Amino acid sequence: MSRVPVLTIDGPSGSGKGTIARLLAKQLGWHMLDSGALYRLTALAARRRGIDLGDAEAVARVAAALDARFEGEEETRVLLDGEDVTLTIRSEEAGADASKVAAHPAVREALLERQRRFAQPPGLVADGRDMGTVVFPDALVKIYLDASAEVRGERRYKQLKDKGLDANLGQIIEDIRQRDARDMQRPVAPLKPAADAYVIDSSHLTVEQVLAECLGRLGR
Repeated sequence: MSRVPVLTIDGPSGSGKGTIARLLAKQLGWHMLDSGALYRLTALAARRRGIDLGDAEAVARVAAALDARFEGEEETRVLLDGEDVTLTIRSEEAGADASKVAAHPAVREALLERQRRFAQPPGLVADGRDMGTVVFPDALVKIYLDASAEVRGERRYKQLKDKGLDANLGQIIEDIRQRDARDMQRPVAPLKPAADAYVIDSSHLTVEQVLAECLGRLGR
């Protein structure tokens, strides 16, 4: 396991993990891993190859050979087979597909070492659902960021509208609840706080307040 300092941020969809992870990485001068992007890319690549997302072995082969690159710093561009798919993988459909492929143990195994290789000096902020429980169990600090389904739905709705995308708030909240159930009930690496994680409910906190709590855990 890497001796590079790692801060993990796990939690359900829409809890603000990505925003907090980016801010922390910038403030600390550390690298950042958006593990969810790897599952979204795997699902997208599988669909483009006409592969059934329920075919665990076939999807795992796609994950193992994934031609994915992340470019830029604050506004990261995500490339799949050389094509910019940054916006494509942020759709609600892509999120639901990611949850489906992430339920396959073979897919998780195929991406495990790839995720661990992101731990490079001077440090890593890792955002996901099993960063503190499976991928980086010896992380320096583990955060579990939560929020109610309603609050998360409203946040996601605003994000989509701000990007000019169609969105239905009621449907988004229902999709979040279904995804939560799928992520929490999967037999391998289910979504849950690590035993030594610091749980933060961000439902009624500002981004600045959550950031301050995370930095406090690092003694900053």
